[in-house]
Amino acid sequence: MTTNTPTPEVLRYTAFSSTPSGGNPAGVVLDATALDDSDMLAIAAGLGYSESAFLAAPPEGLGGQEGRAYSIRYFSPRAEVPFCGHATIATAIALAERIGPGELVFATRAGTVPVEVAEEDGTLRATLTSVEPHIVEITDADLAETLAALDWPATDLDPAFPPRIAFAGARHLVLAAATRARLADLAYDFARLETLMHRLDLTTVQLVWRESATVFHVRDPFPVGGIVEDPATGAAAAAFGAYARDLGLVPRNAVLTLHQGTDLGRPGELTVTLRAGDPRVRVSGTGTRIS
Repeated sequence: MTTNTPTPEVLRYTAFSSTPSGGNPAGVVLDATALDDSDMLAIAAGLGYSESAFLAAPPEGLGGQEGRAYSIRYFSPRAEVPFCGHATIATAIALAERIGPGELVFATRAGTVPVEVAEEDGTLRATLTSVEPHIVEITDADLAETLAALDWPATDLDPAFPPRIAFAGARHLVLAAATRARLADLAYDFARLETLMHRLDLTTVQLVWRESATVFHVRDPFPVGGIVEDPATGAAAAAFGAYARDLGLVPRNAVLTLHQGTDLGRPGELTVTLRAGDPRVRVSGTGTRIS
């Protein structure tokens, strides 16, 4: 920012929790019109959250109601990312507190993402609809390198969940642990995993353990963002929903509950909704202002 540019208001919200101590914190700048890329990166780095969101005027033709459509960009402390679910939820909650619940439309680098905010018993809840997802396989060599970086024996994987790279706005490698204890024990080689993730263009590795037919526990290493672990990851939740549906692990009409952040002391809950006939995935959660 130049010396003549006013310092923007930087809000701090958490997503996927109704309490400031839970979920995933995000920085939110509701008017980033005067900021350039270096400004946004500097703000994100200064906050130190896994991602921060920056709003500006919508592109021509985006649609949506006047005053409820925006361009949105996301920055980790190290780089811009194409899409971030938790920062989208946090931004939608922040906007709803100012302009009221209802429908929002965001133009992201990954595509158009509609969000609906509703008030339930005095609590705001936001639901994003992902871009159309897709799933691709991972090579045996890349899987072996991932497991080596995680220090996970292949025998600790759940054979019912084949490793895949899933996309619903950003690319995430889905790996399923056979036990909750395996998921809880996460101590990985940061540099080694970061190198692999850059090569495969991954945003996180989505580590999951299935508690029941529709309840999962998840963790997301995020070394490419300069963060050891993301506390609650909406983009990965959307990717996982598409993965689970496409591989027939859940019904095509399903509501899944993902618990994340417990092992970090920041518990959060993400709801993933799948609808037959619609390839997109809906991810919802609460949020609240931190400061």
